[in-house]
Amino acid sequence: MKNARAVLWLVPLFGAACGKPTVPPKPPVPVTVAVAARGDAPYVVRANGLVEPVQTVAVQSQVGGVLKEVRFREGDEVQAGQVLFEIDPVPYRAAAQQARAVLARDKAQHDAAVRDAERYQALAQRDFVTRSQADQSAANAAALKAVVDADQANVENAQFNLDNATIRAPVGGKTGSVLVRQGNLVRPNAATPLVVINQIHPILVRFSVPQRELALVQKHSSERALQATALPGQGTGAPVLGTLSFVDNGVDTTTGTVMLKARFANDENLLWPGQFVAVELEVYRQANAVLVPTPSVQTGQDGLFVFVVDTDGKAQVQPVTAGRAVGDLTLIESGLKGGEQIVVDGQSRLTVGVKVEIKKR
Repeated sequence: MKNARAVLWLVPLFGAACGKPTVPPKPPVPVTVAVAARGDAPYVVRANGLVEPVQTVAVQSQVGGVLKEVRFREGDEVQAGQVLFEIDPVPYRAAAQQARAVLARDKAQHDAAVRDAERYQALAQRDFVTRSQADQSAANAAALKAVVDADQANVENAQFNLDNATIRAPVGGKTGSVLVRQGNLVRPNAATPLVVINQIHPILVRFSVPQRELALVQKHSSERALQATALPGQGTGAPVLGTLSFVDNGVDTTTGTVMLKARFANDENLLWPGQFVAVELEVYRQANAVLVPTPSVQTGQDGLFVFVVDTDGKAQVQPVTAGRAVGDLTLIESGLKGGEQIVVDGQSRLTVGVKVEIKKR
């Protein structure tokens, strides 16, 4: 019994000597971080746009006749004033020559009548002819002057018709299909034009923005030219830079939007009439703003926060006030000064004060 009691006493003494078992430290949590950077934060309005030419001209003939020659190829770029079509000029040239001949004849008769009127006026003063004869001579000269004026108008009209037998491009641009072929009879102001020209250098993109953006657009467009970017191919193509050129004078009451137009040089022909494009309009830039990757901003019971890695390599919670998105970044209005290491990935395993291991990106 004594030996048994001694053993029972030894057991608790042994346990007290050993103490509590040691808990191994938790391994650091692997995370991806980024630096809260300061930089410019552009305010961008995004919309879907439709490309349209600056001018579209349906080329018509002002005179009738047989189309003798087409002086360009379909799809050519033409310059303003370039000859496009030739209508048979023979009847118009003959009409112009005839009008000039009639003018010359009547002008000679008018000159003779003027001389006669001057002579009769002098003779009437000396009573060699009656005053009535002098007045009749002056009236005849005046009548022939009116005939000469009418002849001059006929000459100008005939020359106009002759000139318009040669059809020139009214504007520079890209030609479409030739709609009336060589050898056909052309009629003035026909329903079908000869060709349609679209001016695509420069070119316009029409798009609409919500009316709540109108005040900002008006304010900043009055201070400087606003930069617009068009992204062809449903927003996947190469960006094309231009400037805002037009703000409509009213709000569409059915959609609550305002129509805008941006002008693009389009030197590389990346924009084409009728094409749908994504449009980004930079209204202004906020300088020296704090920007962080959007995934780093978390939502908690007390609002938005980010995990910040302190100088000891531990995660700390930092409440923030987040503003608008700037591409893949979020603007931080308060809570960060810039330069902090922000956890971007791995937040689900973090708690306050836990050690972190920064992974290479």
